[in-house]
Amino acid sequence: MADPYSFDGFTSSDLAALLDLPDVTLFEKTTSTLDIAHKKAADGCLAGTLVIADQQTAGRGRTGAKWMSPSSTGIWLTLIERPVDTSGLDVLSLRVGLRAARALDRFAPEPVRLKWPNDLFVDGRKLAGVLIEARWRESRLDWIAIGVGVNVCPPADFPLAGSLDSGTRRVEVLTDLVPALRLAAASMGSLSAIELSEWNARDLARGRHCREPARGIVEGITPGGELLVALADSVARFRTGSLVLDLPS
Repeated sequence: MADPYSFDGFTSSDLAALLDLPDVTLFEKTTSTLDIAHKKAADGCLAGTLVIADQQTAGRGRTGAKWMSPSSTGIWLTLIERPVDTSGLDVLSLRVGLRAARALDRFAPEPVRLKWPNDLFVDGRKLAGVLIEARWRESRLDWIAIGVGVNVCPPADFPLAGSLDSGTRRVEVLTDLVPALRLAAASMGSLSAIELSEWNARDLARGRHCREPARGIVEGITPGGELLVALADSVARFRTGSLVLDLPS
């Protein structure tokens, strides 16, 4: 059960009205908002259902990585959507990153940068992460869970983490971020030329040497969301995996 508490002075009903959502569930502390959101979706919750926690004890990222979510320092949320058109699903993580970066720009000390496939950076430090999980019923998409974690304040135990400007209020961030996530989920098809241009402008890795998923130089992404890496004699495309950059010399 959700603890009866307010998120920076806003109750769940307050936030649902402010964000124009059918339901917002607040937790002072939980394991992972993704796990809670999946349970609500399996029980038939409406698209636009949002789960927020002040603290997560078992937040997770891609490939099982642990996402630290200390109390009162950030926004740890999962949004449930039920898109009918699945043509944008392959690039949804990238599209969410783009939309989230736009939303976070006005709260950040510099334009937010992106790193394939799901990380947002500011001042060279990780500011936010995105994790998309889909659930299918036979061949039909039943729902998607869009998990986002944003460091609003500098976490005391993680000095290498990025954060937003001092004094930023979490509810103000939500009013820009949540509509951005919903727009990303509603978008169809591959990344447009405008989206690719914006990605290139924000790309933290473009032109840099990497050692994973292959040794080479990052050349950007394709409209279908594949990572391009220039090898010695060709350009390789990667749809899955992690991007690990070489440290600056």
